[in-house]
Amino acid sequence: MNLLWLDMEMSGLEVERERILEVAAIATDLDFNELETYHAVVRQPRETLDGMDEWNRRHHGQSGLTEQVLAVGREQAEVEQELVRFVHRRFGEPAILAGNTIGQDRAFINRHMPSLARCLHYRMLDVSSWKILMNEKFNVRYEKKNAHRAVDDVRESIAELKAYLACVGTPEKV
Repeated sequence: MNLLWLDMEMSGLEVERERILEVAAIATDLDFNELETYHAVVRQPRETLDGMDEWNRRHHGQSGLTEQVLAVGREQAEVEQELVRFVHRRFGEPAILAGNTIGQDRAFINRHMPSLARCLHYRMLDVSSWKILMNEKFNVRYEKKNAHRAVDDVRESIAELKAYLACVGTPEKV
């Protein structure tokens, strides 16, 4: 079984109003070895970028993403089809989506990339669920860089889950 690690940068968090700006996906095995990586910046109109809130304007501006959306962004439909092909190539069954707060990314996929949504399993592996338990129950913290660029964020999510799993012993068979 492989996992489909995914992260999106969006113009905001409101699924009906905001748009996808960048997407990265990494297929891994269950030992978190990278099998294949996908990355794309998605073209959006200037009005979408101008309508971003202050947090998104600042972070996407500082990271260079805002400029890339206008300069090298690709059509969302093209990006979606490439992601569908990526999933078909790496997953013989519906792909299990993995990442940090992956439910938000899944909501954007369901709304803005329905062909990709049909390739995904209903189960997801959310690192933020692990974060809650490890932080609150065991006082284990993972310091993130918070680059707010999709490929970096995916790799950081993988590293974070690996760090949490290192704290967990292998259970005896039940």
